[in-house]
Amino acid sequence: MPTFQRKAFRPSSQSNTIGARYRVAMQKHPFALFGLPFILTMVAGSFFLTPAAAIRYEKHDRKVQQMTQEEALGIGKDRRRVDVREEYYRLAAKDLDDWEQKRVERLPGEHDGVL
Repeated sequence: MPTFQRKAFRPSSQSNTIGARYRVAMQKHPFALFGLPFILTMVAGSFFLTPAAAIRYEKHDRKVQQMTQEEALGIGKDRRRVDVREEYYRLAAKDLDDWEQKRVERLPGEHDGVL
């Protein structure tokens, strides 16, 4: 039994098209016609997308600003300054031995933990 030809049948009307010529050239020079354009596209894309990424991070930086420690704590000009010794003496003056334990009221339907 005869074997089939390896070469695919292409009618003569398709032999002069751009696709047919590209297909033939691609078999001869695959890197030059496929690999090199792919690599160039990746490199050019990284150069074109770098400014877009920079804009993204600059926009994020405009939203997030660095705060001082006083701003983070909410201490403004109208609030008093805290002195460690003053706070110590103020707490020492309180009677810490005279206290009473109170249960926290539970929400309706919440288990109160009492047996």
